[in-house]
Amino acid sequence: MNVNKILLAAGLSTLSLNTLAAAFQLSEHSASGLGRAFAGDAAIAENASVVARNPALMSQFSESQLSVVGTYIVPDVSLTGESAPAYSNAAALNDDSIAPEAFVPATYYVMPLDDKFALGFGLFSNFGLATDFAEDYAAGQLAGKTEIITVNFNTSVSYKINEQLTVAGGLNVVYADATITRHLGDLSNALATQGLAIPSSTTGLDLEGDDYGFGYNLGVAYDFDENSRFGFHYRSKVDITFDGTYSNELPLIPGVFDNGQSGAVQPGTVDLELPAIAEFSASHQLGDKWGVHYSVLWTNWSSFERLEAYVPSQDEPVFEKEENFSNSFRYAIGADYQLNAKVKLRAGIAYDETPTDSQLLSISIPDTNRLWISAGANYLLDDSSSIDLGVSIIRGQDRTFTEEDDAGGEWEFNSEGHAFIVSAQYNYAF
Repeated sequence: MNVNKILLAAGLSTLSLNTLAAAFQLSEHSASGLGRAFAGDAAIAENASVVARNPALMSQFSESQLSVVGTYIVPDVSLTGESAPAYSNAAALNDDSIAPEAFVPATYYVMPLDDKFALGFGLFSNFGLATDFAEDYAAGQLAGKTEIITVNFNTSVSYKINEQLTVAGGLNVVYADATITRHLGDLSNALATQGLAIPSSTTGLDLEGDDYGFGYNLGVAYDFDENSRFGFHYRSKVDITFDGTYSNELPLIPGVFDNGQSGAVQPGTVDLELPAIAEFSASHQLGDKWGVHYSVLWTNWSSFERLEAYVPSQDEPVFEKEENFSNSFRYAIGADYQLNAKVKLRAGIAYDETPTDSQLLSISIPDTNRLWISAGANYLLDDSSSIDLGVSIIRGQDRTFTEEDDAGGEWEFNSEGHAFIVSAQYNYAF
């Protein structure tokens, strides 16, 4: 059995894990949007966070505005072992917290240039994940530490064609950083029967890399009348090649550890495509108090068919794994209520589809359809500043699946994925 290749394959497949949105996509761009479950975000011009969801809305601002956002994510993702290979046991697979808590910041600035043009800048993230298993986790070859961080530096310009129609375009510079670590796990028990005494915490894979990628975004906003607006936003795919290092602590043993590095470090690369995103939204004001909003967001996950990893010492990929993702949709509807001159209340609900192939599930991708239930509020501090608060409860579906490693071992898991999100935002106009 080529254990080294098993570890590499399992490690790279976790680039597809995210416990909060489809695959490893992030929606947490603003506290104002979170309060409505992001319903209507491509059609509502409340603050400078429009840079992330539809920069065509920048034409609605008569003065410059700054928005600073902080979002805290508390995942509740657990695994229960249903069965395990003979060299392990199902109870050892149980883990009640595989995703650490995370803080996601964002900053936006919108500056009207004249009555036609506006300029906007954004610093935010559209994709990211983090999972962390103990070094001695029984299925360590399938799960360890996985982290991917992306930061989008977005500059956009809007042009107001007439009183109803505005268009916009922007450039995205995306920085991505990834770390993947895997350990031998209970495969050490199977190797012990062959006279190989190797600790279960032995690092079987350590892959680190980063890269910059480039993309563009386009936006349209159309005011149907003074109470109704429609918006559309498209964000292009971004190709990332993680250039970094690859190593492991495994000894070189032909037929067992064909790629054992014994701690030696060599270059490694992984190609990853961050998919294109498109969103259609509408916002309708129903009198002085009520507003109703809805959105449909599409993500082009079908372009994510497989993952491959290369090291310079081999012409063929050291890992190739089929993913076969499908395009996914996110549906959201929300409302707000102007309680008084200073306070606006928000609420929303969303349904988020998973893009994963039900035949290719793994411990690295316990992805599932999700239901978002959100609430929030805006408080006007003075004529120039306000704060937004938002909270969401995310409920995922339970899934049971079996994963077989290249050594012939079968692992069966039940996964549960839920989360709680809270966000705060400060807006200042000047």
